[in-house]
Amino acid sequence: MTNLTLKQLRYFDALARLGHFGRAADDCAISQPALSMQIKELEEGLGAPLFERGPRQIWLTGFGEEFAARVREILRSVDELGDLARAARNQLAGRLRIGVIPTVAPYLLPSIIGDLTRMNADLDIHVRETVTPKLLHELLEGRLDTAVVALPVSEPSLTEVALFEENFVLVRPAADDAMPVPSPEALREMRLLLLEEGHCFRDQALSFCNMNTALPRELLDGSSLSTLVQMVGAGIGVTLIPEMAVAVETKSAAVSIARFKDPEPSRTIGMVWRKSSPLSKQLLDIADLVRRSGEAQRAGR
Repeated sequence: MTNLTLKQLRYFDALARLGHFGRAADDCAISQPALSMQIKELEEGLGAPLFERGPRQIWLTGFGEEFAARVREILRSVDELGDLARAARNQLAGRLRIGVIPTVAPYLLPSIIGDLTRMNADLDIHVRETVTPKLLHELLEGRLDTAVVALPVSEPSLTEVALFEENFVLVRPAADDAMPVPSPEALREMRLLLLEEGHCFRDQALSFCNMNTALPRELLDGSSLSTLVQMVGAGIGVTLIPEMAVAVETKSAAVSIARFKDPEPSRTIGMVWRKSSPLSKQLLDIADLVRRSGEAQRAGR
């Protein structure tokens, strides 16, 4: 077997994750022919095929599956060597890969990015916005340094740091403004609009309405909080949104906002990262920055 290169391993990892030569080439910022050549050389050096190639799709071979798991461990360790060097300088610089859930990203990211840039102009910030399960998977694989999510995530290998609490509010058509605020039980009888499967905020809303054991009469899904609020404004139903989303999402919709009686539904926003990360000290500083951004945003609502 010839010597493997880190470049080949990163190309292989991208292709194994994405399952498509074109998308993997884009992810690696190289041409598709160049990626194909590197993968071919890697397979020839190993003396065994890593992929089964079909007309429109590729699959990892049995050997490829085992190889992919080892490659992910190697790349994570290599990245942590770079993190170790950055940590030794006692100042976070270079690349910072941060994940954020969609029900936080549009409302906190502008201030977070601005504060991070002012804290250290040398930071190269990469943001990944997606649902919690994907963020945790990418974090554990070493493809993210940290993530802002709703807690708890209950993953033993991750550090969880709570940042702030925020309540949920009811969004309903403007014409319903004078009506009493419905109870969780009454919400089950209404046309309730929620985020589609995979969003933790959906599960939190369903839990508040006790819908784990009782199905709602009418439940409609949306892809974003913005879509849900606009649907409410059109008279289609009601929805719940977090406080931080109110100012942005309700400014152009004919809706009214109502608060529930105590105890109000709420969530805990926090940051998570690998316990093995050499950047733990620096990430604690960033967590404090995100906490201040969240508190400032809530104070200005």
